[in-house]
Amino acid sequence: MVDITGISAIVAAAGVIIGVVLTVLELGHLRGQRQTDLLVRIAPWLNMSSIELQQAAIRVLNTEYKDYDDFLKMYGQLHSEKPEQMAILSILNYLEGMGILVRRKLVDADFVYDFWSGDIPTLWEKVKPIVEGERKKWNYPLLLNAEYLYNEIKKREQRK
Repeated sequence: MVDITGISAIVAAAGVIIGVVLTVLELGHLRGQRQTDLLVRIAPWLNMSSIELQQAAIRVLNTEYKDYDDFLKMYGQLHSEKPEQMAILSILNYLEGMGILVRRKLVDADFVYDFWSGDIPTLWEKVKPIVEGERKKWNYPLLLNAEYLYNEIKKREQRK
């Protein structure tokens, strides 16, 4: 038979265990929040206003080129201060930042899908030839997080 003292000890122990578990979960959440805050501070394109982001996206979508070489002929090198290049770089950096947040599970991919479902694939597919050309040019796997984000959004698109 269990007496009141035994029951009290079990309840107290359960309370301590629950408290420890909740503390660990909260610390994990705070760590993730600090990482997100840090990324937003060091990646200023994640702080673009909605108008700046929309203007950049529209400019990107209005650029016309067949492939990377055609882009270079029509607009010049990607890393220049022309409006089209600045818009493309802003969008690429934004997608890269969002991709980091999603890949590290600091932002839920379904949440991003709900906001950006059609826009991310459209933008990525528009700039993909430029990214592939730059990857080849620099022999470096640029913007892997942006591509990861695109693939995650496409997976969700196929499920719905």
